[in-house]
Amino acid sequence: MLRHLRAHDPAIDAVEALRPVTTGASQEIWTFEACRAGTREPRVLRRARLWSCESQAMSAGMPAEAALLRLAGRHGVPVPEVFSELADDEGLGSGYVMAHVAGETAGPRVVREPALVAAHGQLLRDCAAALARLHAIPANALPPLREGQAADELRHWAQAHAANGTARPVFSLALRWLEAHRPPAVAPVLVHGDLRNGNLVVGPEGLRAVLDWELAHRGDPMEDLGWFCVNAWRFGGTGRPAGGFGTREQLFAAYEAAGGARVDPQRVRFWEVLGNLKWGVTCDAMGLAWRSGQDRRIERLAIGRRATEVEADLLQLIAPRGAASS
Repeated sequence: MLRHLRAHDPAIDAVEALRPVTTGASQEIWTFEACRAGTREPRVLRRARLWSCESQAMSAGMPAEAALLRLAGRHGVPVPEVFSELADDEGLGSGYVMAHVAGETAGPRVVREPALVAAHGQLLRDCAAALARLHAIPANALPPLREGQAADELRHWAQAHAANGTARPVFSLALRWLEAHRPPAVAPVLVHGDLRNGNLVVGPEGLRAVLDWELAHRGDPMEDLGWFCVNAWRFGGTGRPAGGFGTREQLFAAYEAAGGARVDPQRVRFWEVLGNLKWGVTCDAMGLAWRSGQDRRIERLAIGRRATEVEADLLQLIAPRGAASS
């Protein structure tokens, strides 16, 4: 690791406090300190795992992630600075080194910490502005990315659910609802794919950085708005569906005010339902990976059990109590 760092900055003379970040992330994350002349600079290594899973199959890839971070930063999206990318001949795998942005990343604390609760309004506006700005990045500036229109995404996740082999009638019901409400294809834009509470660095003043660009692709901008509202990312703030700190209407208004496309609430609803289904299918896959011995991290088991929670979320969206489904 030191050799890699010195190739890009010869003044670095040591690497200290290298440790893995234990999270449910599908990629490896390591924090460390780059030392030079008595000073210590906190940095982060993000590296691809060697095993593959459902999210890996959808991954943009480490080179594209690094390129998108640099590109998004130039277009006003708050992101960590990328210092260097791992080379094939270094024996370190695929990944990149970026700045460590101080702040809160844990979704439950973002929702409940008093100092951060006071900033919820600004945080919502910041997230909406970040989405508007990344959706406006010119298509010809993007690295190679897969395209995922509604039909493509629905087909993929239907196949993923079938591949899991788990009998979940609510997921089957949701798939039928999604097929009946599938919106037409749109002119594709850059979609982050995972911009939500838990992938943000937050401070008392609002948003400091957007993390985890591995699911970025070209598609419908309403997808990001729907994903932002998935119940799993509210962390108990169920009355505030936009990330646990705002309403859908506030999110949509802030997005349009920041220059985003006119919001179509019905398209957003489709993507929110599909987002919940995606999360449920992913939870199932993680539980299966643990039970098969492919990935014995306890985080996988803890996330795997949450597939049943998604069933309740889906029913509330497509057949809310006291109302006919539409």
